[in-house]
Formats: sequence, C-alpha cells, structure tokens
Amino acid sequence: MNASMILLLAATQIAGLPLDVLPKQDLPATGCAAYLWTATEQRNLVAVASAEPGRLRLSLDGAIIDLPRTAQRGAANFGLSETTEYAAAGIHATLDLTIETRGDLVKGAAVPDGALRLDRDGKDGVVVPVTGLVGCSG
Repeated sequence: MNASMILLLAATQIAGLPLDVLPKQDLPATGCAAYLWTATEQRNLVAVASAEPGRLRLSLDGAIIDLPRTAQRGAANFGLSETTEYAAAGIHATLDLTIETRGDLVKGAAVPDGALRLDRDGKDGVVVPVTGLVGCSG
C-alpha cells in the first residue's frame, strides 16, 4: 500500500466484523485523535482517527493499517470533521462522528454517537456503530 503504513501483529478478531481489535494506542505527539469502540455490550477498540496527520488507523486481516484522509465535510471539532473519508489501495472508509464537549473531560471530548463504514474492493461493505473519546496532547 503506497499511501498507508502496515504493521503485522497477532490480532483479535471481532465476531461478525472484518475488523480486528486494535491494541492500546498512544495519544498523538501533537493535536487530537478520536479513539473509537464498537457501540455494543462488549466494547472493542476498532479505530483511531487522528486530526493531524489526517488518518484512520484500523486492524484488518491481522494487519494494522493507516488510511490517509481524502475528504471531510461538516463542522470540525478538535480538528475532526462530522464526516471524513479515508482511502488507500482498495480500502475506503467513511467516519461520521458526533463530538460533544463535557465539563468532566479535560483536553478532549466525548463521541456519544458515530458510524464507521468500511468498503473493500471485491468484498461486502459493513457499517459499524461506534462510540468513544477524543484525546488531545499538549
């Protein structure tokens, strides 16, 4: 994949999804990132969307990939737009997020509602409801 980074690791699959659980992810060196879990009874970290550089980190088929941002629409909050598109080498993802600031969160916000749409060439697409937190460094 010329526009994305791939890391191989032992992945934990999520039943019924083409996504694997991401291992623990650090805050970005600068800026903000949304840490997104499945919005189900068993919460699994499935994606990290970084504001700068604009990328979406996922684990697919046992490999961690970073998809570069290709488009964004809607209001931005913490450097993250309401709708953001990512793509590289036959993988396309769209992330729709509701980001809310709260008095009990410092250097970040809540993501009470979101959806991750994943389309891969030659495979069925999937939409995963997500929820999470935005964390910012500095």
